[in-house]
Amino acid sequence: MSEQRVIVTGGAGFIGANLVHFLAEEVPDVRVAVVDKLTYAGNRRYIEGPLGRENVSFHELDITDALALDRLFIEFQPTGVLHLAAESHVDRSISGPAAFIQSNVVGTFALLELARKHWVEAERDGRFLHVSTDEVYGSLGDDGAFTEETPYDPSSPYSASKAASDHLVRAWHRTFGLDAVITNCSNNYGPYQYPEKLIPVIIRNIRDRKPLPVYGDGKNVRDWLYVRDHVEALWGVFERGTSGRSYNIGTENEWENIALVRLLCDLVDEHAGTVDSQELISFVTDRPGHDRRYAIDASRIRAELDWAPRHTFEDSIRHTVSWYLENFKPLWGV
Repeated sequence: MSEQRVIVTGGAGFIGANLVHFLAEEVPDVRVAVVDKLTYAGNRRYIEGPLGRENVSFHELDITDALALDRLFIEFQPTGVLHLAAESHVDRSISGPAAFIQSNVVGTFALLELARKHWVEAERDGRFLHVSTDEVYGSLGDDGAFTEETPYDPSSPYSASKAASDHLVRAWHRTFGLDAVITNCSNNYGPYQYPEKLIPVIIRNIRDRKPLPVYGDGKNVRDWLYVRDHVEALWGVFERGTSGRSYNIGTENEWENIALVRLLCDLVDEHAGTVDSQELISFVTDRPGHDRRYAIDASRIRAELDWAPRHTFEDSIRHTVSWYLENFKPLWGV
């Protein structure tokens, strides 16, 4: 088999950076071209270690810039694209949805067209992995979990843009024969997440003794997935997933938001020496269109690809808390 050469879009963002670290550490024979626009959520410092290796390169590009991406395809000759670049913060999608349509829909379209040109029309092998979210399925009641057959029912501009990109990937597979796979994951946590999402925000606010904002009654439920387990699953799907298939990735680790915030209070108090942090909890007006519950049925990826998470929630959430307390200032100056 010829050398694996993969483009990782969004490789200087949260999940992308963790994927680049995983590839550099665990799959050293693959060549990696990291593509990132370096918006507020992308940072070259996240991947300083991997960029020191000969087989990892960095390209500051916008995925909607088809000409620049075409040049990269010609020069790098990728055998795969792992597409993680996306605007992903729901609150930002409510206040400014246009950026989400441009990045998540137009950007995915541009990549698909290049993959079609350089692989399908050129009769070359190449696989397109599209990384998406469980939010495309909408909201669950008290019971059940999302399967790959759950109808799409997005609630926010963010989830609608990801649903649209999922549909584009399926269409390019069915119409043009592009070798493509899709993953839909639950909420991720772990190192390198920009401090606007729930877990890093709560950790930082506890440290700074600021109010801990919790939407509504705090009983919205999310299924939490450690990012390292997620990227290992992504590589498994890229290497061994069935073309045209989608795979849900989750760990059956459901937490009400308020319970997770209380846990983080206890862990930060333990790590940082703060006290009585639960007294900082402040309930705020709920987010518009706030889905009540997400839960993932990951039986397909477990059965077909023999994937299972390797990290316990207790160990990984403790590591996450200590990592943020050590890295807020060096990475983000906060």
